[in-house]
Amino acid sequence: MRYATRSSRGRQLARPSAVALSAIAALALSACGAADANSTTGEGSPARDGQIRHTPPAASDMASTASFLNQHTTCLNLTPGPEYDASGKSPAWGETESRDPSWGISERAVCEDKFADTVALLTVPDMRSFQAAVKQDGNADFLVGQDFAVVPVNGRTVRELAGSGLRFLTCDTDFSVPSGYSTDRASVDGCVLSNYVPAA
Repeated sequence: MRYATRSSRGRQLARPSAVALSAIAALALSACGAADANSTTGEGSPARDGQIRHTPPAASDMASTASFLNQHTTCLNLTPGPEYDASGKSPAWGETESRDPSWGISERAVCEDKFADTVALLTVPDMRSFQAAVKQDGNADFLVGQDFAVVPVNGRTVRELAGSGLRFLTCDTDFSVPSGYSTDRASVDGCVLSNYVPAA
């Protein structure tokens, strides 16, 4: 997510342009397989270490993404990104990035969690471009599904989403996970996807 909180290493998950918010960031993912956004995970497949990897959820439009979030946390007052940005409310991640083709974002919307903090929702049909942009950014980490990403500001909302089947996308070379968690290579060299969400 681009709204960021810092992990134990001091990195930020994502943070909105011009405003540093304390929280964790949204997710983006690379993947094959099509899990329904109304389910938390898809069918599993064995990985190199023998553990079962679950296919992250998919959501092809904003209605599906919001529905998925409402199964695991709260997503109220869903508003198209440009309309939200013009409202004068607290900044939400992605106002600039969603207009930059290099991020591969086709649509952005914003809703509020139960703490009245923003959650940016991103439809990302081109996950490889999204991951490349995350790597180029150098500071952003996200929670992602197969074709969407979400960027909550509130750490409690991040914790609620940590077990939803979304994957943590990071390009941090120092990223490591505690035993029992898995890490897979993303579509872009140097980036990984994990079921471990730091500080969640």
